[in-house]
Amino acid sequence: MKSPRPDPAEATQDGRLADNIVYFARTLRKAGMRVGPASVKDAIEAVLAAGIGSRDDFYWTLHAVLVSRHEDHPVFDEAFRLFWKSRELIEKMLAMFSPVALDTSEKQKPRAAETRVSQAMFEGHQKNQPAKEIPEIEVDARFTFSGNEVLRGKDFAQMNAAELAEAKQAIAALRLPFDMVRTRRFRADAQGRRIDPRAMMRSAARTGGALILPKFRSAREVHPPLVVLADISGSMSQYTRIFLHFLHALTEKRRRVHAFVFGTRLTNLTRQMRHRDPDAALAESSATVKDWSGGTRIGDTLTEFNRLWSRRVLGQGAVVLLITDGLERDEIAGLSEEMERLHKSCRRLIWLNPLLRFDGFEARARGVKAMLPHVDEFRPVHNLEALADLCASLDQRPAASVDPRRWLRAGDRHAA
Repeated sequence: MKSPRPDPAEATQDGRLADNIVYFARTLRKAGMRVGPASVKDAIEAVLAAGIGSRDDFYWTLHAVLVSRHEDHPVFDEAFRLFWKSRELIEKMLAMFSPVALDTSEKQKPRAAETRVSQAMFEGHQKNQPAKEIPEIEVDARFTFSGNEVLRGKDFAQMNAAELAEAKQAIAALRLPFDMVRTRRFRADAQGRRIDPRAMMRSAARTGGALILPKFRSAREVHPPLVVLADISGSMSQYTRIFLHFLHALTEKRRRVHAFVFGTRLTNLTRQMRHRDPDAALAESSATVKDWSGGTRIGDTLTEFNRLWSRRVLGQGAVVLLITDGLERDEIAGLSEEMERLHKSCRRLIWLNPLLRFDGFEARARGVKAMLPHVDEFRPVHNLEALADLCASLDQRPAASVDPRRWLRAGDRHAA
């Protein structure tokens, strides 16, 4: 019997397997993944060594070689589904050429990274298409949206590679407000209202006490510490990379920014985020974190943070940004107490939840119900507009639209 494993000579000479793997790697590179020639060579050798027993075996053989970052998994998964002609793609192509009735069913939301991969795959085909002659039509655009406005309101999970690059540039250009808090320390101020006796004595000592001039001081104002707790579990994987870029932008513009990520454990990324190059900072963060795209243990994570880090970083009116969907994996026993302790330890606790992008969102999950009473603001964080609103509101009083009590009252009415 012939062995099920392909012969290397057949694969390299007569077969097209190596060429297809090279074209597949180019698609991944165009979609934003870091795939170099060495990785392509290793992928071909790995397939020849492991063979193609099934579709899953082929999938995980390429995945083990070509995917080096956790955030690249959705891109690879969508590219493999489209490039290697899955059953869903064949059904869609047949449906396009079949005379069937219009589909009135509700359309499913596009998958994560689907737009990026499809554009990367059919880029060459689109370039070879003849240019279409578009007639000149005068349009009154006073009440339309520009491309920049469309990008600001687009969900991060549905952006293609070019749009993600523009979004990262927009995040780097975000302006943080000039929010200041008054401390118990003082600084020399000629317009101050308090007498500074030590400065007066030092000045008088220079003249031998012959001349004593009044010196004044005022309370010192500083930027409050900004502490970010970001969820990197599987349910938040579509937004993980853009969140890390947001954390890097905050760290670059503020002195006291402390970045923590959590899934099943808590990891401090403050030192890694201080790297000036965002790609290097994200690479170091990816190597440090061990629980990417896993489960979520919000209660255990908050317990560890309150016990080990609360007294170190939550001082001088700190502001805490909690980025999670609130979908707790374990039991919620103790979650409410830990949220209450965190709330009392900081000046302002802001919960950023990407699930608020849905108009019909309701606070039904047990984790959401346990956490919501102990936050000051409840905001969405799924697009550039939400991030800009967050930055603009740090030095303002919270608006009624982000008051968590309105979600609690809605949940109580639904339960009744």
